[in-house]
Amino acid sequence: MNNIIRQAGRALSGTFLQGLAITLPITLTVAFLYWFAAVAEDFLGGLIRYLFPGLQYWTGLGILAAITIVFVAGILMNAWIARRLMRLFDALLDRIPLVKSVYGSLRDIAMLLSNKDAQSRFKKVVAVRVADQVQLIGFVTVEDFAALSRAAKGPGKAAVGVYLPMSYQIGGFTVFVPESSLEPLEMSVEDAMRFTLTAGVSGGKAETA
Repeated sequence: MNNIIRQAGRALSGTFLQGLAITLPITLTVAFLYWFAAVAEDFLGGLIRYLFPGLQYWTGLGILAAITIVFVAGILMNAWIARRLMRLFDALLDRIPLVKSVYGSLRDIAMLLSNKDAQSRFKKVVAVRVADQVQLIGFVTVEDFAALSRAAKGPGKAAVGVYLPMSYQIGGFTVFVPESSLEPLEMSVEDAMRFTLTAGVSGGKAETA
């Protein structure tokens, strides 16, 4: 009888966890979209009503304005002058204590989430050999760091900068290793990032070159 109860309990808990794995990402996505819509409607909607008091406001105009601003910002970033102004704005905020830490962290996270930006910042996906039978997936960020190469490896031995992300969280380490410790992987940056952040659960495929 006790065995039957335990088996039934394991079956119920397994079914519950399976359902949680399906519903939790959907719930969090819906919650984020709801939060974004609520903030956009409240802030931008109030701003529109303040700037244009004679405008016949309708619910959802703030959300539409937020979506429009995001798309316009994406389009403008393709222009040289917009990128130049953004760099000047970043440099200004980087001089303000505390603000530079918060803004810089959020900016870097947003850039990592942008596949287009990740492709430009991460040069290639590699396997970093850390032991005889252990390799870590990384992203080459710096291919020419002469100062560190001379200091750490001696003349003529190049050190390559590699970013090693950690699973299940946004973070990681930047290490400088000799090129001989790297093996290129036939894997896109997006697939490799998804693979590492989910500890391989995503099922991405990697092949050594």
